[in-house]
Amino acid sequence: MPFSRILIANRGEIALRIIRAAHELGMEAVAVFSTADADSKHVRAADRAVCIGPPAPAQSYLNIPRLIAAAEVCNVDAIHPGYGFLAENAHFADVCRSSNIEFIGPSVEAMNTLGDKVACKQLAIASKVPTSPGSKGAVEDEGEALKMAKEIGYPVMVKASAGGGGRGMRVAHNDGALRAGLKAASQEAEAAFGDGTVYLEKFIDNARHVEVQVIGDTQGSVCHLWERDCTMQRRKQKLIEEAPCPVLTRSEAEKLCLSAARLAKAAKYHAAGTVEFLMDAKKNFYLMEVNTRVQVEHPVTEMVTGVDIVKTTIQVAQGDPLPFRQKDVKLSGHAIEVRINAEDPERNFAPSAGLIQAFNPPGGLGVRLDTHAHAGYRIPPHYDSMIGKLIVHRPDREQAIRALVTALREFEIAPTKTTIPLHLRLMKNGNFRRSEVDINFVERLLGM
Repeated sequence: MPFSRILIANRGEIALRIIRAAHELGMEAVAVFSTADADSKHVRAADRAVCIGPPAPAQSYLNIPRLIAAAEVCNVDAIHPGYGFLAENAHFADVCRSSNIEFIGPSVEAMNTLGDKVACKQLAIASKVPTSPGSKGAVEDEGEALKMAKEIGYPVMVKASAGGGGRGMRVAHNDGALRAGLKAASQEAEAAFGDGTVYLEKFIDNARHVEVQVIGDTQGSVCHLWERDCTMQRRKQKLIEEAPCPVLTRSEAEKLCLSAARLAKAAKYHAAGTVEFLMDAKKNFYLMEVNTRVQVEHPVTEMVTGVDIVKTTIQVAQGDPLPFRQKDVKLSGHAIEVRINAEDPERNFAPSAGLIQAFNPPGGLGVRLDTHAHAGYRIPPHYDSMIGKLIVHRPDREQAIRALVTALREFEIAPTKTTIPLHLRLMKNGNFRRSEVDINFVERLLGM
């Protein structure tokens, strides 16, 4: 049954992105907002907006009863969670559907399976998806962990079964570090995700981060939309994403992408999702995790494939089949995305909340800016520091880099300190331009 009205359980640029997609599909869009976001762009763009509480996320964007109440008052057919907040919360998805409101995302069963890294790894092994050497399940005690580390060899990584974002992870190079890492990772995971379960994997040094965009429908079809390279990171948070991966041949990429699609199909996945891998220096791949939601960096994939991921996700949630087959998904050119954060790189990335007095975005052919910011917008201190995503698309990578440098130079945000100067520095870096980087490259460059 087609949706007539959906609620967006999020804020900022992703809320705007979803509102635009809903309007293009002929649907009404309902925004929710905290008191800190009362004047935000997504509130003005929606057909209706409901205040759900004070600035603190726990009292607004993470408050499930208030979100459901807003959805019921506005008589919506579905809720889109965006990314972050409750996007990967299986309980929220279950509550939505129990309230006869469709959750625009995968099934609860798929979320639970893929969101639990131990269960996900077991399914990956059964689906012939490349995984890291390590424990097949949760590590129950210190003795078991020490025995496993001896078998696979140091260094090893302790990883939380639940959650992500770099939390609940520790690298150990010896027995002493492993003992400490097990306790620290478990405690951190318990505090962050309510689940202290951890497992052990071989640590892949000097790795690249390559991920595959997948999307499935309720009829059982799953397609991949090729891969993205997200190697340029700081403290496990992505800074730059590009598609396709500049160091893979198409045959190498296709093999990886088909394995990701197999995993999604085995999980009976229907929605947009991302299967994330680490790649070593010999181009061996190892599954990291699966994100059961739309990603921040989805625009780079949209630019090189022409597929509107957000619109397609809404369509499959209402029961439509995928509007394309795998053979229809072609790559065109190269796209690069940089995250523009309200942070000061010169002061250890200190937050830079406050009033934006000047906001002059770049333009031109193949230049896209996803943002909710504007002149006169006050950046609240309560949420993620990202104020926009700048994406360029050109026929090849070198042209894309040049176009991005031009766009970054043109982009004026004042007096707010942002990551624009850092991105200009990275775009000009010889290692980046030759694509001779790994996930620790930025931190080494900055002396962190």
